Amino acid sequence: MPVFTHIDFDHHEQVVFGHDQASGLKAIIAVHDTTLGPALGGCRMWNYASDEEALRDVLRLSRGMTYKSALARLPLGGGKAVIIGDPRSGKSEALFQAMGDFVDSLGGRYITAADSGTGVAEMQIMAERTRHVAGAGQREAFGGGTRDGDPSPSTAYGVFVGIRSAVRHRLGRNDLNGLKVAIQGVGQVGFGLAKHLKDAGAELWVTDIFEANQRRAVEQLGARAVDQHEIFGLDVDVFAPCALGAIINPQTLEALRAPIIAGAANNQLASPELAEALRRRGCLYAPDYAINAGGIIDVCYERTGGSAAELKAHIEGIETTLEEIFERATQEGATTTAIADRMARERLGR
Repeated sequence: MPVFTHIDFDHHEQVVFGHDQASGLKAIIAVHDTTLGPALGGCRMWNYASDEEALRDVLRLSRGMTYKSALARLPLGGGKAVIIGDPRSGKSEALFQAMGDFVDSLGGRYITAADSGTGVAEMQIMAERTRHVAGAGQREAFGGGTRDGDPSPSTAYGVFVGIRSAVRHRLGRNDLNGLKVAIQGVGQVGFGLAKHLKDAGAELWVTDIFEANQRRAVEQLGARAVDQHEIFGLDVDVFAPCALGAIINPQTLEALRAPIIAGAANNQLASPELAEALRRRGCLYAPDYAINAGGIIDVCYERTGGSAAELKAHIEGIETTLEEIFERATQEGATTTAIADRMARERLGR
């Protein structure tokens, strides 16, 4: 399995494979860039079909974290960790203790946090073995009081303000009342986004691979449940991918009708050239690593300090960043991904 010649290898500084026989841990950590600071990125646990699929995911995700932190003006680099295993049946205390040891072996070059398939409980176990973990403690909540270290509420809020920016730019609307939104994936982040949208008066259509998640959105938010394959072709204003990546591909592109794609999922485009296909169709795409930066901003504030009000204000800066991306893309006739990449590289000094 090649690394240096891998299509998604992008001058990564370090790619490390970890295995612990006793716990069954099989994991990969990728450190993409530490120009702005230590590499920070979540620890994803997923039942990958192959080691190659896991490597591709960690390479792409770690690069995205570099650009995400740069666009969010954070003193952090980009990294990511993936654990190969079923997050519903393969977890154990020993597994995450071993993962904590693996993270610690990098000496602080990589800082981990929760991601798809992991949460606060897993971060707390890892924190027993390394200090290079975020999201394991209590935080000040936006509305007062305390909350746990789960960054997903901040991710959801960031995507919400990003959708406001996209709607204003593409549809010329300053409010979301009556806006039709299709959300693919209503787990922690997707459900949080759905709540914000519901409170703003939006109409919701949802799907999820886990029936319980979908049912919760229907029962608590009045969303309409649809089949996993139907979500793409709905006549809505916004399609919000909030599950795993590569969901915008040649097959789904043919079905998509929404004039805006803005969601929380990482690596939404299966291939870079799809950004140009979206532009030609008049579909406004909010680059994933720009719109879903709320979580990394949250984690950064946990490590560096700052009030909940300051955190909230920083997250709301996502709206301003996207406005700049959209405006420059329009002026230059370029894709939003090309502009976002360029802005990130500018902030990296490249």
